[in-house]
Amino acid sequence: MPNIESAIKRVRTSEAANAKNSSQMSAMRTTVKKFEEAAAAGAENMNDLYKEAAKAIDMAESKGLIHKNKANRDKARLAKKLAK
Repeated sequence: MPNIESAIKRVRTSEAANAKNSSQMSAMRTTVKKFEEAAAAGAENMNDLYKEAAKAIDMAESKGLIHKNKANRDKARLAKKLAK
């Protein structure tokens, strides 16, 4: 544990940021998994699930959680599954 006041504060803020980033990444992964399960089952609401997954990916990308190219690659793969 750090002894300097600014280092102590940095630990607190980094823990808070880590918790927030982890929850957003988890939410993104959950929406993608929901879409992929629906695509495998041939569900009717695939368009809505695709929109939610693409939005979650865009949000993660805008917050710097994932790289821009990874976001585009993931959305392209989801769109390919939607087209089938």
